[in-house]
Amino acid sequence: MNGFDAVVSILKREGVEYLFSYPNNAIIDSAAKAGLRPVIARGEKTLINMADGYARSVNGKKPAVIVVQQGSGIENCFGAIAQAYADSIPLLIIPGGGDQRNRGSEFDPIPSFGRITKWADRVTYPERLASSLRRAFQQLRNPPYGPVLLEIPRDVGAAEIPDATLAAYVPARAYRSAADSADVTKAIDILSRAKRPMIIAGHGVLWAEAWGSLRAFAESTGIPVMTTMASKGVFAENHPLSLGVGGLTLSRAAAQFLTTSDVILALGAGLIATVPFVTPIPEGKTLIQVSHDHDAIDRDYTIQHALIGDVGLVIDQLQTESAKKGLRGPDATGEIREARAAELRQWSPRFTSDETPISPYRVIRDLMNTVDRANTVVTHDSGNPRDQTLTSYEAITPRGYLGWGKSTQLGTGMGIALGAKLATPDKLCVNILGDLAFGTIGMEVETAVRERLPILTVLINNSVMGGYGHHMPNASEKFSSNRLSGEYWKVAEGLGAYAERVTSPSEVVPALKRAIDATRRGRPATIEFITREEPVYPVARGLLAEVAKELRQPV
Repeated sequence: MNGFDAVVSILKREGVEYLFSYPNNAIIDSAAKAGLRPVIARGEKTLINMADGYARSVNGKKPAVIVVQQGSGIENCFGAIAQAYADSIPLLIIPGGGDQRNRGSEFDPIPSFGRITKWADRVTYPERLASSLRRAFQQLRNPPYGPVLLEIPRDVGAAEIPDATLAAYVPARAYRSAADSADVTKAIDILSRAKRPMIIAGHGVLWAEAWGSLRAFAESTGIPVMTTMASKGVFAENHPLSLGVGGLTLSRAAAQFLTTSDVILALGAGLIATVPFVTPIPEGKTLIQVSHDHDAIDRDYTIQHALIGDVGLVIDQLQTESAKKGLRGPDATGEIREARAAELRQWSPRFTSDETPISPYRVIRDLMNTVDRANTVVTHDSGNPRDQTLTSYEAITPRGYLGWGKSTQLGTGMGIALGAKLATPDKLCVNILGDLAFGTIGMEVETAVRERLPILTVLINNSVMGGYGHHMPNASEKFSSNRLSGEYWKVAEGLGAYAERVTSPSEVVPALKRAIDATRRGRPATIEFITREEPVYPVARGLLAEVAKELRQPV
């Protein structure tokens, strides 16, 4: 068989279920011939976002593979791959390439994408095709996670590949290792001396599928748990020990414990201080970091102690050692309960507002109270929808909320929801986005219809570029540069989706129920809610300063 057919044969052996595709790439038709379904979006950005959402939803257990055209195709992929790289998402991108003899006359993705991929290479000889693909899958399956790129030139793909080469192919596998036992003992000793410990559970807990171990450790030790934006839902937010979530915005309970804790155990969290969408950690804490990546240690914060290993295995080690030492922190549940109650009192007027235009907080909270959260996947878009949804929507299941955004291209959430639906067809998959984001990605409603992916799009339309007016006050005042217009529900309806426009708060829940019913019948749905601009959020840095002042703590 030729190289393109050989690639498909290897993909199937590696367990690839879908091929995220954008023409022209010869692998697409080879895949279809072999019964591997190509999934085609309206553009490369959404295609990669779909693969991103799929990879998250299956926790990387099934490979997310993307094939695109050489030149302009891979050029169009840059922003979406940068987002996947920022969030450490394992994706395999296979762009086409020109004949080897023509190298230099077309765009070369290797140097450009080397900065936003974990590994980037080119198959230079037909006899290296199988070994290069195995190397790519080895990189894909083992941490630290991130996008992997392997270009297959046209002449390599057209060449004949010996059957013996394929017969000898052995799929790549993932490897796990635990931490040094002495490091485990020291970590428990530090936690035993702590007066007010807390846990920050990061994305690594989800990749390791260690949410059961996390809950068992938290409950046995009594140590409360805060999650990052990317890991929201890994620890149920209605659990008595849940501190909620932190990103650019922050829950009240998390703010209190971040301010007053003395020891923080970071499990599978990168602890990055230089990204604005990550909650900062106040000074003066003893930090214990658990990571599979030694490069994550002492990156932005001084780490007093570290454990290198698979976060799931390390949590189990910590649990065993803590049981020996009888580790039990102070009872934090009463304080957490009071902090949640105070937060609810503060935000309830927005959650229940009957004013028009509708409060976006009313839409988000009504959505939360309408869906079956145990069987729902929610994601946000960037900007206001992210900052309003993160602390307002209570997530109770792992991967029931797909938080993203260390890089924040508008429109990413729709692709992530489409990928989640592909991975979890029996769940309701929802993306919450603004009118500005819909303008960048709205035509992908047609992808949802064509690919039979009945997601629910909750469109919060405040007719402005939400949160941008203060960045360009003169342009906004003199030329209305921050204003937007349009009836987007008509666009969605024209593309084949069930669609409504809602202007009354009393109609939010009935409209959501009709839309959910449409998705159950196999039809994508878009509900356009006419809302007011409400740039009021519990911004992490401000809330931390406010809590520190209230508690008379140093900032």
